[in-house]
Amino acid sequence: MPLGFWSQLTKPILALAPLANVTDAAFRRLIAKYSKPAGPSVMYTEFVSADGLMKGNREVLVRDLAFTDAERPIVAQFFTSNPDIMEKTAALARELGFDGVDINMGCPDRSIERGGAGAAAKRGAGSLPVSVKTRLGYNKDILEEWLPALLEEEPVALTLHARTRKEMSLVPARWERVKRAVEIRDTLGSKTLILGNGDVSDVEDARVKVRETGADGAMLGRAIFGRPWLFLNSQEYENVSLEKKLRIAVEHAKLFEELLGDLKNFAIMKKHFKAYVEGFPGAKELRIQLMETENAVQVEEIIKTFLATLPEAS
Repeated sequence: MPLGFWSQLTKPILALAPLANVTDAAFRRLIAKYSKPAGPSVMYTEFVSADGLMKGNREVLVRDLAFTDAERPIVAQFFTSNPDIMEKTAALARELGFDGVDINMGCPDRSIERGGAGAAAKRGAGSLPVSVKTRLGYNKDILEEWLPALLEEEPVALTLHARTRKEMSLVPARWERVKRAVEIRDTLGSKTLILGNGDVSDVEDARVKVRETGADGAMLGRAIFGRPWLFLNSQEYENVSLEKKLRIAVEHAKLFEELLGDLKNFAIMKKHFKAYVEGFPGAKELRIQLMETENAVQVEEIIKTFLATLPEAS
C-alpha cells in the first residue's frame, strides 16, 4: 500500500477532523495560519458526497475543496456506497493535488466493505495513500468483527471514532475501545496506523489519550470550533488574547465571504461566532448582535465597536 506522507509524520499524529460546513476552505486556511509552527500533522477536508461530486454541480464542489500549500498534508474525504463513483472521485482527488484520500465509513456496514469501496478508492487514487474513518458500529459495538475486515483492505491509516453511529455524540467516547483496536491490529500483524477520535479537548488531552491507548495518533474535531490556534502548544495557546480572538473572528468572516460567499449562506458563520464569543464579560450581548449579521462588514463594525470598550484596546 502507498504510504505517502504518512510515513514522514512524527508521532503522535494529530489530525484535524473532517467536519461538514466547518473545516471548509476558509477555516482550514485560518487553522494553517494560526496553529503554526506546530499545526495539525494532517488536515482533512469536509466530508464530501462522492455521488454529488460526480453527478451534481462538480464545479461548485471542486471550488469547495480548494486548498493552499500551507494546509499540506491534506486529505480529501469522500463517502459513497458506489465503487465506480469512489474510484472516479479518488482519481479526481489525485488530479486536484491532494496528498491522500479518506473513505468515510461512519456507518459500519459489511455490504460497503464487500462492495469494494476500498479497492476502488485505491485504483482511483493511484500513488496516493488511502485511509478510512469509521465508528464502533451502527446500533451496537461490532469492533471485533468490523475492524479485521477493514484491516484486510490494508488502509494506510484508520481513524476510529469511539462511539456507535446511533450514539452520535450523546455519550462519552470509549477510548478503551481504541486501545482494543490497537491490540487487534497488532495481533493481526497489520501495519495500518490507528488514530482515535472523540472528546479530544486539546493537544495535551490528545497526547494523554494516545499514550494511554497505544494509538499512533488522535483526531481533533469539535474542539476546533472558535479556536483555529488549537494545535499550538499549551503556553502559546493560553496567550491568545480576547482582542486577538475577536480579530480572528473578523478575519474568518471576511475569508469565508471571499472564498465561499457565492457558494454558501453566510449563516454558516454563526456557529463559529458562538464559539469565538464566549466566556468573557459582554459575550452574550456581543453574540446576540453577531447572530443578526448578514455579511463580514457588519461583523467587523460590531466587533470594532466592542473592542473600543475594552480597557486594553487601543
